[in-house]
Amino acid sequence: MQVCRTKSDIRAAVAGYHGAGESVGLVPTMGFLHDGHMTLVRAAREGCDRVVVTIFVNPTQFGEAADLDAYPRDEARDFALLEAAGVDAVFCPSVEEMYHAGAQTTVVTEGLAGMLMGALRPGHYAGVCTVVSKLFNIVGADRAFFGEKDYQQLLVIKTMVRDLDMPIEITGVPTVREADGLAMSSRNVRLSPEDRAAAVILNKALAYGDYEASDGRTGAELEESIRAFLAREPRAVVESVDVRDAATLAEVTGPIEAPVVILLAARFGDVLLIDQRVADPT
Repeated sequence: MQVCRTKSDIRAAVAGYHGAGESVGLVPTMGFLHDGHMTLVRAAREGCDRVVVTIFVNPTQFGEAADLDAYPRDEARDFALLEAAGVDAVFCPSVEEMYHAGAQTTVVTEGLAGMLMGALRPGHYAGVCTVVSKLFNIVGADRAFFGEKDYQQLLVIKTMVRDLDMPIEITGVPTVREADGLAMSSRNVRLSPEDRAAAVILNKALAYGDYEASDGRTGAELEESIRAFLAREPRAVVESVDVRDAATLAEVTGPIEAPVVILLAARFGDVLLIDQRVADPT
């Protein structure tokens, strides 16, 4: 596995793959890899001739410096996992390598970036779009693989690629869960034992919402019902519960008659967790 720390090195590696007629799959990550990430790697391995993984903790998508500082990191462990999985190259640049001094350009999906999690975390999706567009330009992969756990992020990236005519295919991969149903996340290691046990309420609330979505409720009624379900867990501080159109994230008016996505965000201690599920009322 080739470890590249500069843009020129990863570009040279990918040029070699393309020069040999090989397709390249990209898996962008912020490191501290878990099986959710490795599922993306396996999907890329199955769908492409070569796999490139990026590891970069992007400072522009964090609203609080403390959250950025607390983000877990373990480069040696990540490299071992990626090499064992047959990854061809890993791009792990410094902040200075990724962002020019005095950089002025930001990429924003105007509508999607300001709603839901974007409203809860102002500037977050601008940071995501900017760094992802840079990674797409730097690596030049044919396909990129993202988890569906951050459903809004996946739609934001798909919209950015469509609107800017980026020559890359975006593939969403279903959420990977722990044995008890908690969605895998690098943030899970920061949970106290008590909060870790409590956090399973998110997946239970999604299952409950999925069932209730077929009962002729409106989106607002379903949101209220899910909030009441989450209130059973006193350690969960609910940040948001949203029921939106699964294709556009538009608000749902009237009874639910088409697929909706249930989006949850809650804090357990000082750790913000998100989860989602698409519910089809038919």
